[in-house]
Amino acid sequence: MKATGIVRRIDDLGRVVIPKEIRRTMRIREGDPLEIYTSRDGEVVFKKYSLLGGLDEFAAQFCETLSKSTGSIVAVTDRDSVIAVAGGGRRELMGKRITADLEQIMEDRRIYQYTGEDRRFPVCDSSDKLTAAVAAPILSEGDVLGLVLFVSTEGDALTGETEYKLAQTIAAFLGQHMES
Repeated sequence: MKATGIVRRIDDLGRVVIPKEIRRTMRIREGDPLEIYTSRDGEVVFKKYSLLGGLDEFAAQFCETLSKSTGSIVAVTDRDSVIAVAGGGRRELMGKRITADLEQIMEDRRIYQYTGEDRRFPVCDSSDKLTAAVAAPILSEGDVLGLVLFVSTEGDALTGETEYKLAQTIAAFLGQHMES
């Protein structure tokens, strides 16, 4: 673990404030769920909790099916990172943190499709060559859980209505699955 040198006191209700600098660095937003762990050494560890984390195998099956039927790279993210990939780019994307542009697409709660007119949005900071062709937010009970992505490389043709509708459908299905 990395020492920050920041000390906080617990109030009379058992609350502790996570400093703004740490929240910004770790992309912890108001309302984000956190898991709390303890160690035998007396450490208390807060970890961002991914609601889609338990669905990584399920999401991987969807990605594999979509990739085989469309020939595209397909990925599913939670609010912070890529949790499933199929069709290529696995090493470059799997487990990587998504870009602020994709976070904004989630916050806007609208499906994004690259049309060739605007700039491309990289999926993760470590690779500019893999960009979002279609990004559909996964919504469950009014909360944004992640994205379904069709990923393009620099030389790929533009995606069409089929990829748009597939991403929209899978995102809606995953959102409803999380509600049940």
